[in-house]
Amino acid sequence: VQLQASGGGLVKAGDSLRLSCTNSGRTVSRLAVAWFRQAPGKEREFVVAINHNGGATYYADSVKGRFTISRDNAKNTVYLQMNSLKPEDTAVYYCAGKGMWWSVNDTAKYEYWGQGTLVTVSS
Repeated sequence: VQLQASGGGLVKAGDSLRLSCTNSGRTVSRLAVAWFRQAPGKEREFVVAINHNGGATYYADSVKGRFTISRDNAKNTVYLQMNSLKPEDTAVYYCAGKGMWWSVNDTAKYEYWGQGTLVTVSS
């Protein structure tokens, strides 16, 4: 299962972006999906996750109150709305999927990954 992440771009501090995660096989709708990010020279870090039906979410402290994850299973898509962006949010953002809602902030527990989309926030 190959996921596709899109929506990245170059924005200014305080701006917003919305990322999307989908795939052609209509399997995203059945997965717990998370967003991770990796800044240059840093390890990949957890951002947020959502369970298969949208009934549960889990956020990293660094993005609480600014980022919102949601999903539209009819469109087989998970969204990441990012508001009040900061330069430290600059990273390649990856979406990842797995079957079970557990250890959702652990990179190693995800089976399926997208190719990443670059978000650059200028000061």
